[in-house]
Amino acid sequence: MYNNRPHHLLEQVPLTVSPFVSLPTATTLSYNYKTMPSTLPPSSLGIPAASDDPSTQPKPKYIVSTSGHAAHPDDIVASCRALQEHVTKMQEEAERELREFEERIRERELAEKRRVAPGWLDSEARMLEPERPAGSSVEPQQNLMDKESEEQKATTAVIPATADEGEELDRAFGGMALK
Repeated sequence: MYNNRPHHLLEQVPLTVSPFVSLPTATTLSYNYKTMPSTLPPSSLGIPAASDDPSTQPKPKYIVSTSGHAAHPDDIVASCRALQEHVTKMQEEAERELREFEERIRERELAEKRRVAPGWLDSEARMLEPERPAGSSVEPQQNLMDKESEEQKATTAVIPATADEGEELDRAFGGMALK
């Protein structure tokens, strides 16, 4: 490319010429070409334009990135603050959702434990005991199932110890006589 000579690697690539394809050619600029200014000059008549108001006038964008994007430092700082607020807001929402999720898990586990052992987690007393009736004495009462009724005592006293099982069944269910 220097001194109208192509690169030595490009010389090795074969080119085909097609009469149907015309490559664009570079335009030639006139000798008195001048670039346009990025902002318009003030009015020569002395009439203030709408863009002369400093509050509505755009700030000069003199920080240019390699991609060609230009911005004013105040715009960059404002976008950084907006990004920081957005990230902070998202983090707070994520932490709130995490707390709610953990609370739901705790409640679900507590409900499962209460289902397995009702009353265990409802108070600080960790010993489950049945409540005694209001008028009970200090000595423990006998269970009703342990007491024998007078009728049972009378029948056990009358029954001889050597009675056979057939007689016991007849006494319990009544005799079955053959006719």
